[in-house]
Amino acid sequence: MSSTTELHGVGIGQGVASGPVAWMTPAPAAPVDGPASRPAAEELDAVHAAVSAVAADLTARSEQVDGPAKDVLEAQAMMAEDPTLDESVTDLVNEGKSGEWAVHRAFADFAEQLKELGGYLGERAADLADVAQRVVAHLRGVPAPGVPDPGHPFVLVAQDLAPADTALLDLTKVLAVVTTEGGPTSHTAILAADKGIVAVVGLGDGSALTDGETVVVDASASTVTVNPSDEQVAEAESRAEARRAAADAPLTPGALADGTAVPLLANLGNPDGAEEAVALGAEGVGLFRTEFLFLSSEEAPSVESQTESYTKLLSAFPGQKVVVRMLDAGADKPLAFLTDEGEENPALGRRGIRSLRNHEEILDQQLAALAAADAATEAKLQVMAPMVATVEETEYFVAKCREHGIKVAGVMVEVPSVALQADQVFAKADFGSIGTNDLTQYTLAADRLLGSTATYQDPWHPAVLKLIAMIGEAGAKHNKPVGICGQAAADPLLAVVLVGLGATSLSMSPKALVDVRAEIKKFTLDQAVQIAAAAVEQAEAADAKAAARALADSFL
Repeated sequence: MSSTTELHGVGIGQGVASGPVAWMTPAPAAPVDGPASRPAAEELDAVHAAVSAVAADLTARSEQVDGPAKDVLEAQAMMAEDPTLDESVTDLVNEGKSGEWAVHRAFADFAEQLKELGGYLGERAADLADVAQRVVAHLRGVPAPGVPDPGHPFVLVAQDLAPADTALLDLTKVLAVVTTEGGPTSHTAILAADKGIVAVVGLGDGSALTDGETVVVDASASTVTVNPSDEQVAEAESRAEARRAAADAPLTPGALADGTAVPLLANLGNPDGAEEAVALGAEGVGLFRTEFLFLSSEEAPSVESQTESYTKLLSAFPGQKVVVRMLDAGADKPLAFLTDEGEENPALGRRGIRSLRNHEEILDQQLAALAAADAATEAKLQVMAPMVATVEETEYFVAKCREHGIKVAGVMVEVPSVALQADQVFAKADFGSIGTNDLTQYTLAADRLLGSTATYQDPWHPAVLKLIAMIGEAGAKHNKPVGICGQAAADPLLAVVLVGLGATSLSMSPKALVDVRAEIKKFTLDQAVQIAAAAVEQAEAADAKAAARALADSFL
């Protein structure tokens, strides 16, 4: 009998599952460089037919899902028919190359360029490779790579998982997902989090994982245990059952063990996600990203179309808080009609409130639409500005909101300068909402889109926690709410720490609500403050997390 082995990757969420391994059906063998067997015109016709078929299949899959999965599949369909890629394929075929090779080479070259960029764009290289493999499979008349069906529930293992497959996974059969490649910003990770799939990504070497062998996938510990003991399997099943019971329990407002209220809110990027958020117990919306209205447009959408979307969102939360973030363009979300081209370091450039001030008409139109939607609904609208860095910017934005009749105006706390001047900022703003992703990026001077600096992207770092403590203290002094709307709020233990640092509400992906609700219920406010203090006293992120975990365990 083989010994137990523990493999380490990046866990997505807090789930745990056990079951037999089933590897993803492999991709078709890569084409070899060689001449075409038919005239270039016929070869190109075949390629274009295959590309069209793949794009149509991806579009059809996108119509079966919503949320991030829909966005990803629609983006892949657009990748398939990208004019630049078509031009590269055409040039290669006209040089006498086969269609298979031309597709393989052109897509691989572009994927390599994305990898060199690193971070979020680097993770998109896998999406592009999947499109190419599907086109090649179609040209050969063979099935595209896909999810196996061993006839029983299984743990799906793959080099990486294509969005087209992740989006439509049958969760009655797939117990968990493990990938050897990818990271926390890969689409496997994003879609797994959105669908509530137990997942560990970026495992590295998967040679220890063989078909049919039992494993325990523990996302909370970021581990995959091969050939676990009976006791380890029983523990995993017990934890999984406890999570299912918590998910099935009657929904209650977020609160600590002593009854201190901590509203648990949803992060949404589209009004279509409101229904699911309500069903999962969201007490409102802590972050509504308005970019979806703008990113697919060549020009700013009309006030009327914006009003329609905002009204749909607000109508889903009568009597509840809905925090809307103004258009956050720039950096990884450039817009032709708003952001500057050619900035050498757009993450530190004209983005967020800076872009909106430079095109004030867009800011005014968005505020007008929000005011109209607010007047037509019963939600408690709050509006905040992104990328605020100064007290003057705070004053400017609050005054703009008042001009349009918006009663509650706040700021995103993403830049350390706002934390350092939190007392003066809260004297002007009605609330603050901490975006931990960007606050971590700017505190540690590490672009969160770069793979080379990924190890710095940890909100557990004591420097980040100290800034959050400053914000919490200023909010309490001025009796102003302090929300958390970054990914950190979805980490149950870190959520306890954030409350201990002064956060008055937590906002996250709706699927994370059940775990966070259960975790904060275990501790009193005094205990949360002590756990937070233990974390802040450390020197490194890993030490902060370990200290918080040790003290939290001692209270249970």
